[in-house]
Amino acid sequence: MSAGSSAAGSTKVDVELLKSLARTVRGLSIDGVETANSGHPGLPLGCADFAVTLWYHFLRYNPDEASWPGRDKFILSGGHGSMLIYSLLHLAGYDLSLDDLKKFRTLGSKTPGHPESHMTNGVEVATGPLGQGFAMGVGMALADRMLAARVNRFGFRPFDNYIYGLVTDGDLMEGVALEAASFASFNKLGNIIYLYDDNDITLDGPASLTFNHENTQHKFEAMGWHVIRVDGFNHQQVADAIVAAQLETTRPSLIICKTIIGFGSPHKAGTSAAHGSPLGPEEAKLTKEALGIPLEPKFFVPEADRKAWAARKDQNRKVYDAWKDQVGKARSSHPDAVKMMEMMLGREVPGDIESKLPAFDPAKPIATRKASEATLKAIAASVPWLVGGSADLSGSTNAILPGDIHPGQYDGRHIFFGVREHGMGAIVNGMTQQGAFRAFGATFFTFSDYMRGAVRLGALMECPSIWVWSHDSIFLGEDGPTHQPVEHLAAVRAIPGMVLIRPGDAVETADAWVVALRNHHGPSAIILTRQNLPVYDRKAAEFSNQIGSLPQGAYVFRREKDAKIDGILLGTGSELQLCVEAARALEKEGKSIRVVSMPSWNLFERQDQKYRDQILPPSVTARVGVEAGVSQGWHRWVGDRGALVTIDRFGASAPAPVLAKEFGFTPENVVKVFKSIG
Repeated sequence: MSAGSSAAGSTKVDVELLKSLARTVRGLSIDGVETANSGHPGLPLGCADFAVTLWYHFLRYNPDEASWPGRDKFILSGGHGSMLIYSLLHLAGYDLSLDDLKKFRTLGSKTPGHPESHMTNGVEVATGPLGQGFAMGVGMALADRMLAARVNRFGFRPFDNYIYGLVTDGDLMEGVALEAASFASFNKLGNIIYLYDDNDITLDGPASLTFNHENTQHKFEAMGWHVIRVDGFNHQQVADAIVAAQLETTRPSLIICKTIIGFGSPHKAGTSAAHGSPLGPEEAKLTKEALGIPLEPKFFVPEADRKAWAARKDQNRKVYDAWKDQVGKARSSHPDAVKMMEMMLGREVPGDIESKLPAFDPAKPIATRKASEATLKAIAASVPWLVGGSADLSGSTNAILPGDIHPGQYDGRHIFFGVREHGMGAIVNGMTQQGAFRAFGATFFTFSDYMRGAVRLGALMECPSIWVWSHDSIFLGEDGPTHQPVEHLAAVRAIPGMVLIRPGDAVETADAWVVALRNHHGPSAIILTRQNLPVYDRKAAEFSNQIGSLPQGAYVFRREKDAKIDGILLGTGSELQLCVEAARALEKEGKSIRVVSMPSWNLFERQDQKYRDQILPPSVTARVGVEAGVSQGWHRWVGDRGALVTIDRFGASAPAPVLAKEFGFTPENVVKVFKSIG
């Protein structure tokens, strides 16, 4: 089946050619793993036949424009088998040379141990933590459907993409994948076609130890998937199954490919020994001999294979050129659709976005979750590429955009993720990686623990997903410590590349959204309160001489009374008000106190030393940090002579005012702690 042909077209494949292509992929994979003396040879050896069938006959791609928005996408969810995708990318003509394959798993190479999207052209998402690739593919599929709903018009249909994936036993065991699988079928994402490497082996041994009591086919059919079983070594069966999956437009498809892990290895095939370690020189030699692969030279690619892949690249180039031509003609026939497409793919934040922010009344305290809702409502029209939703908590997180997404109806912006925090995190990453949307996922801050795998992976990918986490402290109150996050601020701040913002009032909340939208090189997390907070009037004399602003991470929120600073109170989020009230009380006793708002340690760390010293003068050592979270990390800001009002234990079930008094989060206690050092 040629690239770009309809699913109803011919499925006849050249079996002998595909056997040769698969043999070459196996040889490259063996040599990559043996050269590195590290890696996972079993998956490439077992999956090469169905993988080359997909790539050679179906996958639409353009190596010269790897991010071409009209492409199909392939996700190797079993990222441990990375030599498979590296071999395919090299052969297909991507910017990945034989020398790159020879540097597999070496420092600074474009072929790391597990695929990383920000390092290697053609890798859509970073995979390795099992289940994440499966779930991110679901996000990509939803984003493609949502983009098509906005752009595809009558004869102009630039987005009829497929999301293909190679998934493994390990993927299907992980809960994140099952959450995403349920979400995919409910939302009728028929553009998903996953090929499952069913080889009856896991790293510990036979799948019978843990998994094969289940009937995977029946399980996925029960979830609403379209399931087909094939011999994973039979190219024609695989091709026919892919066509059948393409014809299924409302159900995601799982093609169960029966394979043998480590295929061709005389002593390791079909065993866990082929999974996670090199074959070894002697077994590699025997495997090559069994498969008909020349022993020398290493990394051998037959000239006939080169020509076949070059022809395939030319074929896909024609599909790409036709797509570009279609878009060009549509500039006159469908100008609104093309304008929408370019705006979505650009994801540009209007330069005047600040003028769209809502005004908040200083006389009316408001929870920052409600201020966030007001901000989203105010800016929604200016950033139509912003989409997202909550894990069954929309009425609590208040993270709501106009227009709901429903099964088969993709022109809205608000997504119902259901009680699926694990899946939501990965789906949001996939939607953002797709390129046309910035997606957010919202839940209670304590449940960010469920999402941590996806949050960390998004940071590693430099993926600009946005996390909205409300109910941010013990001041949640009566629900008790199971729902009261205490260590979570420290845990999320520890993730490299993360921008965590905990705004102290409504104005900071609106500013936080602008910062998140303009952060294109990594994830942002906005941490919000359940309880009402004061809204500070920046025009009032008390707050009119601020130094710096929220985008710099920390700034002088309330200036000291005199030129000489007797001490600094540093607060984040809801504790900013405690610092303000304590400063007022200390000033009545003759102290000159500076209040610093620190909504984002991460952003403050990125400022130069001159700015940091301006906000926190080194000569002022009487400092108190105030935050309803653990003390971890705070000594960096308060120094050896400073003090903290924090909580290094779990909370309790009681009304918020009772907890505030119990744990010392009162202006009176902040004053007391300051006096103990100042």
